[in-house]
Amino acid sequence: MLSVLKSARKSLGRAATVLAAVALAACQPIGGSSGGPAIDTSAPVPVALLVPGGSGQASDELLARSLQNAARMAISDLGGVQIDLRVYNTAGQAAQAQAMATQAIDEGARIILGPVFAQEANAAGVVAAARGVNVLAFSNNPDIAGGNVFILGPTFQNTAARLASHAARNGKRRIMIVHDQNAAGMIGRTAIEQGVARSGGSVVAVGSYEFSQNGVVQAAPQIAATARANGAEALFLTADTAGALPLISQMLADNGMGPGAIQFIGLTRWDIPQATLSLPGVQGAWFALPDPALYGQYQSRYQAAFGEAPHPISGLAYDGIAAIGALVKKGQSNALTGAALTQSAGFVGVNGVFRLRSDGQNERGLAVAQISNGQAIIIDPAPRSFGGAGF
Repeated sequence: MLSVLKSARKSLGRAATVLAAVALAACQPIGGSSGGPAIDTSAPVPVALLVPGGSGQASDELLARSLQNAARMAISDLGGVQIDLRVYNTAGQAAQAQAMATQAIDEGARIILGPVFAQEANAAGVVAAARGVNVLAFSNNPDIAGGNVFILGPTFQNTAARLASHAARNGKRRIMIVHDQNAAGMIGRTAIEQGVARSGGSVVAVGSYEFSQNGVVQAAPQIAATARANGAEALFLTADTAGALPLISQMLADNGMGPGAIQFIGLTRWDIPQATLSLPGVQGAWFALPDPALYGQYQSRYQAAFGEAPHPISGLAYDGIAAIGALVKKGQSNALTGAALTQSAGFVGVNGVFRLRSDGQNERGLAVAQISNGQAIIIDPAPRSFGGAGF
């Protein structure tokens, strides 16, 4: 147990900084129309790609390179559609993102792909709204979605709805939510509540813990007792692998809520890093992920083309270009308006099928996996179209 506590303490410390950034990034959605400029379908369509290059951080440079590579790979897959991709470095800063968005539009960009971070996307969206240009941001923060800003990143709402629906279909309707006492945990709690209600299930209890080692240790016995007292059939956790998951899963198991006693459901990816799959406390748990077959093909192609593995979120750049290309291919001057971007049929990217909603958020076709013997086994495949199982 000592090694688990030490590992979890380090993870909690690293995650705290990230979560603080999430809280600061929770800006209000910008106003404005989600119309969009007309395009000349007989000429290459200027598309601005905003990436976090120029910050001086190696991680940002890797991400910037990976996003560019993915976008160019997507363009090469479009066939006859002509895209004039123009790359702008934001250094991961809101002010720079705003300046680059302005420059990109001045230089003819008809749509903006990126940037990555929520504050950047909000800043870029403000200036783009004034110019009638839509933004497809790589963020997953719903607080900056709306108006002319569409987020491509997977959202808690989408994941919670998918997992709650799967749980209901498999007899797990009485759900207890277990969440971190921080901004991300509260957002996750709300998403789970909405997903469970939509699925026809019920939230029978809610438990939480202070986001610290001592907080988790002290809260676990009460969470377990509450789950038993309310007849919970599943615990839906907001914890992630970089934060409280290693510790909370072990502490709940120590209090009689381990594998075999109750179904664990994870709101975040519990297979990254892969070592998480070996944690004793998560065996049998469910979590959601993008279509693994399609994403596996992308990883192989990217590795072969560029000699390195793609950044985990680089596929969002591919998806953005795929959506733009599919719309431009129709040959209509209004291809990049909000109405076109939110077509109900959606699009197909390297993460599977997805569509953009009028509120700026997205729906993605996700698979459900179960952790078994240290492996993630797909138990409910990702849908390949909208309207069927999985939505």
